[in-house]
Amino acid sequence: MGGDSFDQRGVELGKVPAVAISPELESATDHELGHDSATNALIRHCRTLKD
Repeated sequence: MGGDSFDQRGVELGKVPAVAISPELESATDHELGHDSATNALIRHCRTLKD
């Protein structure tokens, strides 16, 4: 195994949280976020940058 950080398994694993987080980034309402506190804070911060 060559140590490629962009291996297919990693890409597939990364899609799981991306699918859940993408709509939350686009949402204008601040509904309950079910992630860890750092991810929730980052989502809220990204929303403020859109405004």
